[in-house]
Amino acid sequence: MDAEFSRPLAVGRIPARGMETVVEASDTECRRLAVRLGIPGLRNLSCRYRLAPGRGGEVLAEGWLTAHVTQECVVSLEPFEDALAESFTVRCIPAERFREDDEIDPFSVDEVPYARDIIDLGELATEELSLALDPYPHKPGSRIPDEFVGKEETDPEEKTTRRQPFSALAELKKKQN
Repeated sequence: MDAEFSRPLAVGRIPARGMETVVEASDTECRRLAVRLGIPGLRNLSCRYRLAPGRGGEVLAEGWLTAHVTQECVVSLEPFEDALAESFTVRCIPAERFREDDEIDPFSVDEVPYARDIIDLGELATEELSLALDPYPHKPGSRIPDEFVGKEETDPEEKTTRRQPFSALAELKKKQN
């Protein structure tokens, strides 16, 4: 299957002084990416890059990503719109020189492999977008109703009370149906 959003760039085409470029996803690509990312909608995905070649085929890529996404609220299950703006820096390494390191320095620049002298700027933007998405999105102003907060259950054998973390969400869903 073809990538949902592919913008290949030959490393050899990057001038020694570096270059800037912008990649933008079409409406069709945005729809395909929304499916891949498991979100209700995506529009206006754009990423501006500053690319600087380094030694041994390495390329330092600084990116500024913007997108409008539709996500589903984990509290109300309602879709809502959100605007994302993220910046990132990655070092693109030829695949034959890339190695996964067990001891990752959280403060170092991320490294990503590329093959056949081609960096896919669209795929790189997609990966960064997936990292920018909130895994537990909340629609502004949404909250669990007070009657469900702190709902507790008593265990008859232990004579203790314990919280049931998903009972509030289950009750809220029943109420909506």
